[in-house]
Amino acid sequence: MEAKTQMADLKVGDVVRLKSGGPKMTIDQIDVFMSGSKRQQARCVWFDGAKQTTHVFELEVLEKED
Repeated sequence: MEAKTQMADLKVGDVVRLKSGGPKMTIDQIDVFMSGSKRQQARCVWFDGAKQTTHVFELEVLEKED
């Protein structure tokens, strides 16, 4: 139950990191898909040196940075 609450707390502009580690990223878009079950995905942006990088992740794999 706590994991669902945590996912619901994520919003555009939040700084997050993959639960497995990696760079700090900023959520710039959240999409909800209803295909049999509700899925939420976040598009995240971060910099790898001077290069801006984006990728879409399932909300379940992200955690909010303090």
